[in-house]
Order: sequence, then C-alpha cells, then structure tokens
Amino acid sequence: MNNPPPHTAELLGTVISAPFPPSTTTFSFVVNNPMVRKHQFVKVEGEDGVIFGVVIEIERMNRYFEHAESIAEYEKVSPLENSFPVDRWECVVGRVTVLGTFSDGLIRRNIFPAKPGAKVAISDPGMLTEFLGFDETGLNVGTLLAHDLPVKLNLSRVFQKHLAILAMSGAGKSYLTSVLIEEILERKPEHGRIALVLIDLHGEYKGLANSYRDNVLYIDARKIRVSLRKIKPTMLYEWMPNLNGGQKRELEIILKELKEQMKASQQAEGLDKLIEILADKMSQKGSKAKTYDVLYSHFKELSYYKLVDKSDSPPVIDIVKPGVLTIIDLSNIDSYMRKQMLVSYLSHKLFALRKKKKIPPAALIIEEAHNFAREKAKREIAIAKHMIETIAREGRKFGLSLCLITQRPMNLSTTALSQCSTNIILRVTNPNDLYHIKDSCEGIDEKSLGAITTLRVGEALVVGEATNYPIFLKVRKRKSHALKESPSLESMAKEFETSDKKETDELTEAFL
Repeated sequence: MNNPPPHTAELLGTVISAPFPPSTTTFSFVVNNPMVRKHQFVKVEGEDGVIFGVVIEIERMNRYFEHAESIAEYEKVSPLENSFPVDRWECVVGRVTVLGTFSDGLIRRNIFPAKPGAKVAISDPGMLTEFLGFDETGLNVGTLLAHDLPVKLNLSRVFQKHLAILAMSGAGKSYLTSVLIEEILERKPEHGRIALVLIDLHGEYKGLANSYRDNVLYIDARKIRVSLRKIKPTMLYEWMPNLNGGQKRELEIILKELKEQMKASQQAEGLDKLIEILADKMSQKGSKAKTYDVLYSHFKELSYYKLVDKSDSPPVIDIVKPGVLTIIDLSNIDSYMRKQMLVSYLSHKLFALRKKKKIPPAALIIEEAHNFAREKAKREIAIAKHMIETIAREGRKFGLSLCLITQRPMNLSTTALSQCSTNIILRVTNPNDLYHIKDSCEGIDEKSLGAITTLRVGEALVVGEATNYPIFLKVRKRKSHALKESPSLESMAKEFETSDKKETDELTEAFL
C-alpha cells in the first residue's frame, strides 16, 4: 500500500523526462524549493511503493545562455538581461540515484521507474532511519548532512568487523575518535558495553581522562613492564625476526629450563638472569658458542628497552574492563622499537585473553596505525604488524575488534585495512591515498571518492557495514575537554627570541 501524498511544505520538485527519462536506477527533477541540497535523501510515489533515492548532483540551466557566440554578440551592446527575460527561463535540476522501494514496511530493490510529473519530497526521518539502518540506542556521532537527523550507528555494526578512520592531518580524526569513545563510555550496561584500549602516540587523549575520571584508566607507557615468565617464544621471535632455526631451538630450551627453575623456586627472574645464562654458555666454547653469542647480543639489546622484567606491570587482565577506556600513552617514549614491542605485546595479550574469555569484548584503537602495520616494511622494523593483521583476520570471531586510525592510508597494510568493514573517511586529498582507499574499501564508488577531497573539517563519509548506504555527516560537538591546541609557528618563534634575548641581557648585566 502506497503512502499518502507528502505535505506541500515537504515538496522539492517534479520528476521530468529530459535530458534522460526516469529509469529503475536514476531520475531527474526540476527544483522548485530552495531547500534542495546535494546528498539529500528524497522520495517519490511509484507504482510499487515509495521510491527512495539520494540527490547526487544539482545543475542550474538557462536556455538564453546556451550558445557562447550569441551571448558574446549581445553583450557587446548591453547585458543580455536588459533585452530578454532571462530569469523566466532559468531552472534548477536535481539528479537522483535510486536506492530502493518502500512497500508494506519492507525495503525492496526498485524494479519500475518513477513517473514523469510525480512529486519529489524530502524523506521523512522515520523512513530515513529505517532505510539507513540507524539504531535508537546506537552511537550518536553527528548529524546527517542536508537533514536534521542524528546519525546513531549500531555498536556491533561499527566495531565487530573492525573500523578504519582515514583522513589527512588536521581533518578531525582525533576529534571523531573522541566522540566515538564518549558514546561508548556513556553507554548503559543493558545496551552492551565493550572495553577500549587506546594506543595514543602523541598524548592527544588526556582530556578524556579529565572528563571521564571514573571510566578512564591512564597509563604512562614508560612504566609498563612485561614478565619474562609469561613471554612465549613466539612473541620473542617477532621481536627478533632474524633468528634462524637453530637459535630458536636453543632459545626454547633455555627458556623452558629457566621457567621450570622459577616454578620450583617460586621466585621470579628478569631478563638479567637470562642474559647471565647465555653469557655462561658462551664461555664454555662448545659447538654452540656462536649460537649463544647471537642470542646474547639480541637479549643484551632487548635489555636496553627496559621492557622485560620479573613481573607484569600492570597486568593486562586488570586494565581491560567493560565501559572503560585504557589509554596507553606512548608520547614520552622516543625509541621506535620499544613502541613496536609494546604494541606487539598488548596485541598478543588482548587476543590470547579474549580467546579464553578472561576479558570482556574489547576494541583496540591504534592511532597512526601505519607506523605499526606498514604496507611495505621489513619484519625487523614492523614487529607489531603480524599481530595486528592476525586480529584483523580473526579477532571478530572472539569479540576483539580493531579501530585503525591513519593519515596515510597508502602506507597502512592492505591486509589490515581490507578487513575493516566500516570506514569513516574525513578529508583526504593525496591521490595515492585516495587510490588506496578505493582499492581497499568495499562499497565506495567514484562519486563518493570524489566528494572526499571537498569535505570540510568535521565532515565525514561513512561507508560499509555500519550503514545500509554511504552517508555524509557532520560530526557532533565533543563533550570532553580537548587539550590546548599546539601553539602556532609564529608564537613559538617569538617566544624563543624573547627568552633568548632575556637570557642574553641577564648574562650581560651579570658580567657588568
């Protein structure tokens, strides 16, 4: 049964048969309402129900201005509008892509075109909510562009099959991520809450800790320690990818013996004990001395990072809780390799604990993800990549999700990115990044790809599992207090010169 005709105030225009007649996939309409905007969702009565579509382009036409030669001749004497009623021949035409048909409460594929002369109207909020798959208890990330409708995304559809947030620097990635986090921290237990673990490279999320004190656990990554007793050989192989088969076998034997000793004595040992054992075996000058020499060198280097110790601090199982955000702040760590090892370790532990259901369903959010899962990188400088790709492939089966955030999509592992079923894309202008997005993200078409370069700060395209159709939205205002923005280059330069001059004057005065 068809819906009743729309109210006059909702009418936008009339379906026309030129320049191309309506089809099952497209139609055009002459605009008679200034409310019409690109990306607006519209409806029109059809034989099989209400035809639902989106405005993909708006064109302004005027027959008086079709022929350049005629206009040029007339304009030599006086403006064309002085001689002809040009305003009366101007019209605006909207082009619509048909998305489906509503009939008897169901959404179906459209199989019959709109009728020329049919009235086009704005889609009502109820129909729009149902068609796009919004969830009343979902994550409110913003407002649908060209509509006054909150975008509430279902939690499972956003995170369960992984999420990627892609944008150039300064387009609002961290702001959008903060909004998503706020929604999860404020979520009620009866609606289902997941745990969040955030890898924060630049200390951008400390403001969340101030605003949500009861739901945020802040950890300075410099204080994280990993128990030698709980480290498996497979993790060490990722940290030391150049070990050969013989070296791995000897390492497994030594680790097994050391762990048995610790169990018997009930006394934990750190990396220094392992290094001591290797040094002792080196001194024996046997046939395996060279093997022990290599292992000694690797573990001596590992000790410089001050990561492996006698016990876990803090234990990962204690910092992952429903409705709680755990921020791992890496901003005070300079060592690239230590950052890699930390992300590798945390990924391993979260995956293992979640498989055993010892922690709640969780999402691992990784800022600047291209630094940890680079598309083309040697194993020895991308030691976290393997585990990130493993979670991308298998994590959803166990309730462990990934949220990969990057400003360089082309540098991010295609394996990891292609497993992200939802992509939220803010402004991107680099052609190489755009091509990589197109190749890696399902459901994005040429028109949507072209629109990405024109997005304003705070505007985003959502494509993939989270919505039934790609949508453009305006990110809502965040509730938590953001950290102060970085000072401008000019202010830093002035501050330096002022302080430098002050210091020079003080030295001169002291000398005199």
